Amino acid sequence: MAFPPRFLDELRARLPLAGVVGRRVKLTKKGREYGGLCPFHNEKTPSFTVNEDKGFFHCFGCGAHGDAIGFEMRLNHLSFTEAVEKLATEIGLDVPVASPEERRVEQRRASLHDATEAACAFFEKSLREPGGRDGLAYFRQRGLSDDTIARFRLGWAPDSREALKKAVMSAACPETLLIEAGLLKKPEDGPSFDMFRGRITFPIADRRGRVVAFGARTLGDGQPKYLNSPETPLFHKGAMLYGLAHARETARSLNLVVAVEGYMDVIALHQAGFTMAVAPLGTAMTEGQIEELWRLADEPVLCFDGDAAGQRAMSRAAERGLPILKPGKSLRFAVLPAAEDPDSLIKSKGAAAMQAVLDAARPLVDVAWDLTAAGRVLDTPERRAALERDLKEQAAAIADETVRWQYLSTFRERLKTLLRPPRPVWVPRRPGAPTVDAGPLRDRDGRLPGVARIGAPAAGDDAWVKRCEIRLLTLVLAHPPLLDEVGELLGETGFADVALDKLRRGILKHLDKARDLDGEALCAHLRSDGASRMLDLLLDTDEYRIGRPGTVQEARTHWDHLFKRYTSRKGLKADVGHAAERLAQDMSAEAFDQFAALKRHEQNMDGEDGEGAPLELP
Repeated sequence: MAFPPRFLDELRARLPLAGVVGRRVKLTKKGREYGGLCPFHNEKTPSFTVNEDKGFFHCFGCGAHGDAIGFEMRLNHLSFTEAVEKLATEIGLDVPVASPEERRVEQRRASLHDATEAACAFFEKSLREPGGRDGLAYFRQRGLSDDTIARFRLGWAPDSREALKKAVMSAACPETLLIEAGLLKKPEDGPSFDMFRGRITFPIADRRGRVVAFGARTLGDGQPKYLNSPETPLFHKGAMLYGLAHARETARSLNLVVAVEGYMDVIALHQAGFTMAVAPLGTAMTEGQIEELWRLADEPVLCFDGDAAGQRAMSRAAERGLPILKPGKSLRFAVLPAAEDPDSLIKSKGAAAMQAVLDAARPLVDVAWDLTAAGRVLDTPERRAALERDLKEQAAAIADETVRWQYLSTFRERLKTLLRPPRPVWVPRRPGAPTVDAGPLRDRDGRLPGVARIGAPAAGDDAWVKRCEIRLLTLVLAHPPLLDEVGELLGETGFADVALDKLRRGILKHLDKARDLDGEALCAHLRSDGASRMLDLLLDTDEYRIGRPGTVQEARTHWDHLFKRYTSRKGLKADVGHAAERLAQDMSAEAFDQFAALKRHEQNMDGEDGEGAPLELP
């Protein structure tokens, strides 16, 4: 809804900003400004200021900034229209309607709100009457207190085709309005009748707590077991969450919201103290509902039952969530024990058991990995290639480029770990068996190389790693389009040599343009970034001259071979370091055998790679 600028100016002028903010933040006067602890992030030292003269607040910690309307929007997770209406009502300022059409729509919406509110009151009253005793007994049998029943405005729809119609229909709530609100159904060839009959009722409220629709459950064998209001001008099932108005305040203060599967789950959690719980409305979580959750917390926890249906729901939620991920906005997944829901778990094992489930929630990246990789047999190159393809497709669904890159990098790293060839297996010596001959592993003084300098690589190893890093970079400098294919790998691998790693990061800055550049153009970009000295050194090497001829595909083949050897060598180097550290602390035969096996494997690799002279770099 559009508001006239004059109205907004008057609203801001009549709202003391310090007064609006001061309702939620303890402010201290500091000259012409006020200061306090920011309500939008956790801090111990005040970085939040209010400038009444200029009409804005600002946090130097998290960057939050705005006027009174913006403060209300951010604090209470309201839309602009909702915040303006709320503030205008507080100061008694009439909210204008910008056009006759908007006026008609707003009046109609107000009338629909009146109808759903009247229906809610009728259902609440019916629950306490003789006809509602079965519904009240059900709620009490589920362990709900009278306070909880009242707080969630639970009710009973009498088993009659016209009970609600007769109680609510009036000049202010005509039949057409009740039909539009989803409270009555009107067949083409008969009179209208009540939508909900012989069911307990769960009012569904919007962010501001206004009743807009109902969910209802039968207590008998009738079908469907649960029934929701149809889509109306007030109610859009795929964009709303049950319990939102009740959960909003706690979720905002904790930066935590928990989405469970059903109405009773939400109510049971709130009664047990988990007042940040909400639920979708009888369907799988939608993109709109995920966006709504992100208005409350950065990483909502989606809590699913531990049965097969819960696993399917988790898979669908992960599939819906991946494409819309944003930096800082993700999902976490908690799984309940088999045959338990939140209500039954709390009753049988207490709130601590439910808290443990939430504490064990896993990030979306782990769930996405498991959904794709768990249980796969990877005994052939084709099966391993299929897993790699499927993981790439998972990540490719993410629209945000930064998040997509991070997922690709994470998947690739996990895939490398999963598919890493097994290291040599050492067998502990049997008691009395002859000592393993260390052979060439010992130096001329009889000492074990590397043990005195735990984790420090030998000079020859340093040289080989540096030479390989040089080759990887010079191939890219000679063939910039190669970055299109190897950029991800290069981006996720930090180089051991500081100077070479700095150039690696500089090259990646130009990743988006590399496909259109030749070697000279890429070097020109890098020189403008201040990398001239390093480039002069690299371009004068045999590695660059050797790698320059040939096609991009030939360069890719060579690059892949080098990279595989490089990462394998780094992994082995780490294993040798750990084994050396263990041997230094525990000079047992078993520790020695492990170290010896790994060192022999490393020496074999040295023989395959050759030595060569290292390039001297600053």
